[in-house]
Amino acid sequence: MSQPVLEICAGSLQSAVAAQAGGADRVELCQNLEQGGTTPSYGTIERVLAQLTIPVFVLIRPRPGNFSYDAEELAIMVADIRQCRTLGCAGVVIGALDEQGHVAMEACRRLIDAAGLLPVTFHRAFDACPNQAKALEDIINLGCQRILTSGGQATAPAGQRQLAALVQQAAGRISIMPGSGVTPATIQDLVWSTGAQEFHASAKRQLASPPAAKATEFDAPRWETDSAIVQELVAQLRALG
Repeated sequence: MSQPVLEICAGSLQSAVAAQAGGADRVELCQNLEQGGTTPSYGTIERVLAQLTIPVFVLIRPRPGNFSYDAEELAIMVADIRQCRTLGCAGVVIGALDEQGHVAMEACRRLIDAAGLLPVTFHRAFDACPNQAKALEDIINLGCQRILTSGGQATAPAGQRQLAALVQQAAGRISIMPGSGVTPATIQDLVWSTGAQEFHASAKRQLASPPAAKATEFDAPRWETDSAIVQELVAQLRALG
């Protein structure tokens, strides 16, 4: 078995730097991680690319909520992908569904065409598909390189049986990357139970906030990737070798 790949979902420059310091193989860069992630700002992408040497894939998602997008939202996504190409990102992370929850083939083709030669990951919109076996074939036909998924469950450990079935169905045509609930305590079992070769984790820890002079609606908890957790994930993967 080849050495598994660890991708860290980073919601800020600080988290991206911590992911690299901890030994991650790749970063998926986003913002608003507490809402499932949205596309990060131009400035965030630019600064992350300036400071990281590992590959950076950027999430292309214009808003929280469902994955059925109108024409204007698709135009925004296309523009964001083109900007990622200009900045020199290693790849992009996309996903679009129709109102029935099936892969929106034409919308996805527009996004993939905008990506050009950039590798493309299909994100956890896949977990909202009612028929994952069909969705897998559709995504392979689109030409994506990997699918980020929890196997249709709340977490990858809960979905590991389905993840194993997806890996078997994919048969090397596309990478199935388990994500959600991937921690130092679960990652080895996921390797053995699913047969996957890439894994996705946030490795985040809540930061202590200084006392506020006045409480406001802006006082949301702040989470950042912890390099020590990334190091432990890497150690658990290396121990399998």
